[in-house]
Formats: sequence, C-alpha cells, structure tokens
Amino acid sequence: MGAGVYHGLNPGMGWPLAVSAALMEKRRSALWGALAALAAGHFLAMTAILLPFSMMAALVEWQTSIRVGAGLLVVVLGLYLLINRRHPRFLARVPPSRLALWSFLAAMAHGAGLMLVPIFLGICAPSEVDAGHGAAGALMAGNVGTAFFVAFVHTLAMSLAGGILAAIMYFWLGLKFLSKTWFNLDVVWALSLIVVGGIGVATALN
Repeated sequence: MGAGVYHGLNPGMGWPLAVSAALMEKRRSALWGALAALAAGHFLAMTAILLPFSMMAALVEWQTSIRVGAGLLVVVLGLYLLINRRHPRFLARVPPSRLALWSFLAAMAHGAGLMLVPIFLGICAPSEVDAGHGAAGALMAGNVGTAFFVAFVHTLAMSLAGGILAAIMYFWLGLKFLSKTWFNLDVVWALSLIVVGGIGVATALN
C-alpha cells in the first residue's frame, strides 16, 4: 500500500494525464475515465512482473538466492536510472487515447513492477525449505493468488493517491498551478529503487 501511494503521488505514473484529458474534453467524467485507464494499465504491469515469480517452484529450494537476485536487479535498475536520466522515447509515441497502454509501458519502463518483487517474495517466502513437490504445487497456487492480491491492493492505493491529486488539480488549483509547481522526481525514484532493492537483499539474507 505504501508503494502504491508513492507510485500514485509520482507524476511520472500518469495522474497529470488524467487532468489533461478532463481539461481538453471539458467533462468531469473524462477525469475518472482516464484514471481508470491508468489504473488498468498499472495493474496489468504489476501482474506481468509478479506472476512469473509466483509460479517458480524453485522458490521453495532457492528462495534466498532468488530474493537476493531480485533485490540486486532492482538496485541495478535504480543505478541505471540515476546514470541515464532520459525518459524512454517510445512513451511519447503512444496516442493520448490509449492511456491504459501508456500506463502499462510507463510502469514497466520505470521499474514500478520490479520495485514490488522484493516485497512480494518476502510475503511468499516458504516457512519450510524441504516442502517437497506437493507442497511446492500448493505454494505456487497460493502465490498466484497472492500476486493478484498484491497487484490489486497496490494499484488501488496508487489510484486513490493519484486520483486525489488529479481531482485537487482539476477542481480547485487548475493547470496554471500545476505548471508552476511541477517538480522532477526522477532522482528520488531511482534512489527509492536502490533502497527497496537493498532492503530486499538484507531481509533475504537475514
């Protein structure tokens, strides 16, 4: 939920696009429709990242190695985003009418789904390493459900946080305020990936 609120407050996850859509169409319903499309794309990105990890039978036997590897992957992505500050160009080529697709691609490109992996693996860590094949199957079945639940709760928190900001901008503060108070969270985002990945590695080893 905390990661969801953080993603929702980050303008890079798309809530300014919802404000823009409502202002251009001059309809309140356009704001909610745009937020729903952004939420759908973000949810699909989260599940696309989490589901492969949830179906790993090897998670039973190699849980520590997988969790450490996932944490290091998140750290590496954070370091890469610190070095390379340019936004992916392909995001600018997505038409404004396809907000769900844009949201999915933005979440994947910025590593939003990867940020959840160390947290998710910590939730799904088996209590017994010698669980056997039967237990491994049950674990995977449970983990798939957990993956959907984590993605849903995360996306709900993100949508509420981003939706509140979008509504405040649209109904009260306006586009002029938004343009004057725009702030760049790229460095904060990259550092947060490094922190989350480091925490994931530390909890896996301990």
